[in-house]
Amino acid sequence: MATDFIARLRAQLGGPRDGALLRFSLGNALLAHGDAAGAVVALREAVAFDANYSAAWKLLGRALNDSGDAAAAMLAFEHGIEVAQARGDTQAAKEMTVFLRRLQKTPSA
Repeated sequence: MATDFIARLRAQLGGPRDGALLRFSLGNALLAHGDAAGAVVALREAVAFDANYSAAWKLLGRALNDSGDAAAAMLAFEHGIEVAQARGDTQAAKEMTVFLRRLQKTPSA
């Protein structure tokens, strides 16, 4: 069922509804389905469409961390925090700050 949803989202890529929200939705679905690497690609495209999409930055950080790239995850969270603060999205900024601090405390980071 999840793969059907992912296939429907992918079918819309490049079409009139393509944009940050579609790429975010695809990244979210891929991450939930266990495809962190695929989610990273979709979420990087989401922030390329809209660099001020704080939720996409937050999910990109999670996907990067899940794919094993803690350093890139920290950078995504740092940028996402800046974006969220500039937009007044305090909840997203707080959440990303918590995620960032956890990564910074991890010995492998």
